[in-house]
Amino acid sequence: MAGFLDIPGAPANRGLLDVVAALRWVRENIAAFGGDPHNVTLFGQSAGATIVGGILAAPAAAGLFRRVIVQSGSGLGAFTTEQAARVTSAAARALGIEPHVDAFAEVSDERLVEAASALAGIDLRTAAHRDPLIGLSPFGLVLDTQPAEAVAAGLSSDVDLLVGTNTEEGNLYLVPVGAYATSTARDVDDAAARAHHDPAQLVETYRGTRPGAGFGELRSAIMGDALFGAGSWALADAHADHATHAGSATFRYEFAWRSRALDGQLGATHAMELPFVFDLAELSQLRGARALLGPDRPPTDLAARVHAAWVRFARTGDPGWDRYDTEHRATMRIDAEWSQVDDPRSRERQAWRL
Repeated sequence: MAGFLDIPGAPANRGLLDVVAALRWVRENIAAFGGDPHNVTLFGQSAGATIVGGILAAPAAAGLFRRVIVQSGSGLGAFTTEQAARVTSAAARALGIEPHVDAFAEVSDERLVEAASALAGIDLRTAAHRDPLIGLSPFGLVLDTQPAEAVAAGLSSDVDLLVGTNTEEGNLYLVPVGAYATSTARDVDDAAARAHHDPAQLVETYRGTRPGAGFGELRSAIMGDALFGAGSWALADAHADHATHAGSATFRYEFAWRSRALDGQLGATHAMELPFVFDLAELSQLRGARALLGPDRPPTDLAARVHAAWVRFARTGDPGWDRYDTEHRATMRIDAEWSQVDDPRSRERQAWRL
């Protein structure tokens, strides 16, 4: 918790500073393991991917890595200092302590975990800023300039970027708890209101691009893009604007393979790409009616192919498809069959140009 609060007496983003320290260690020691200190790839998924986005915006990390992979993260996922201070005050009240670094240092890990649970759902919207995590968590990067904005200004333009999301990110937050099937029009409107300055227009856009969609699908789509889609689009655009001139490259993917878990509803949800990235889709623990990959065996070569693309990018800076730019927005759609498409979900992407 304390690593991502704005605590008086301590630097902000201590969790992010840990990653910078780890990257320095890697640079100094990787050669002893047969690695190349000038060819380091940093990658993360979900909150880890958002931290990678924060590293792109951290001047202290410049020169410590050559490539990054941002899987279902966000370049718009940071809280402002005002929002983080609100969380710090609420956390201190929940713990019965003063909001100061020395007081937080005296609190046990167990009590911090209990307090974190008590803060779930806190409304962090301000007059000028949305809640980047739409109430799911009050802890994250603390930056008054979003990572995508820092990258748009030219920071980290010399590193290669592979960034993408899954087709049905939001399903993970709704389907397992039964909320997908019971979602209402009000739930859709509430999700949009937490995420966007013009929620009515956002809902209208998604209704237009998804004719016949039920409330669960609309709610999931808006949540998924609020958390990951909008920030990934923004980060890809920001990086691509500088990449060619800086001698680097931007690549984008969309993972679309659908799991039939939970009566076929889980789909291409958040984290679904992970067994394929690590070539672990054959693990028996991942298969079953309620397991991540569902009851069916995934396509036999899909995991090997995804894994190979990620490794190829780490080694060479090229995963095997066309570069992303802001004219065509080439995106590799990863399913049983792979297909490269230009600017998929264009109308929904444009709806998030905040």
